[in-house]
Amino acid sequence: MFLHTHPYNPFLFKGVTKLIVGTLPPPRFTTGALKEGDVNFCYGSRDGQLWPILNEIFKLELLFETSEKAIAQRKEFLMQKKIGICDIVASAEREKVDASDLGMQNIKLRNLLYYLEKYPSVKTLLFTGGNSKNGPEYFFRRHLKEHGLRLTVKSDQVPRIHEFVHPKTELSITTVSLIAPSGAANRAVGSIPEYQKLKTADPNFSTVDYRVMQYAKYF
Repeated sequence: MFLHTHPYNPFLFKGVTKLIVGTLPPPRFTTGALKEGDVNFCYGSRDGQLWPILNEIFKLELLFETSEKAIAQRKEFLMQKKIGICDIVASAEREKVDASDLGMQNIKLRNLLYYLEKYPSVKTLLFTGGNSKNGPEYFFRRHLKEHGLRLTVKSDQVPRIHEFVHPKTELSITTVSLIAPSGAANRAVGSIPEYQKLKTADPNFSTVDYRVMQYAKYF
């Protein structure tokens, strides 16, 4: 059984207003066996789409390489935009060493409510995935339930938007369940009527283009 631990501490700082919330990076980030083109930072997999999406939205000219400069670019952007990262899974066990969310067992969650109490400037959680089993929204719902809390629907359209009130700060926090920035979610994107309409109008319109359009509204 492989113990898949999160290799990075939450990226948080004074004045942060939004938090990106995912699950775990691929196991190679835990073992340190990075591939060429990986960035040794949150969402740094060369196969992931979050940083390419943000690179396109904000015209960042990011480096996609295993270097300290690539890490520094991402941290500088996040601090400038007051965006933090606090993935919800601290660790999980896996029989098969892969990045599948469904393959996680004996999952231990981070205490996001603690971090939200410590950083009360946070107004929005940006989930990199929805409420499907072992997705970030799914785990956050479980986390809230353990504290007698639940999400209230604000919009049931894609991306789904909810809110809740922190029990200690009594502040209202909004959650947005973005389409996961991974190739595995492309089939789900393809079934969205809005995407289908845009694809019909422009055959070159891609699933990444659709994510760029969606993410730009919330970042």
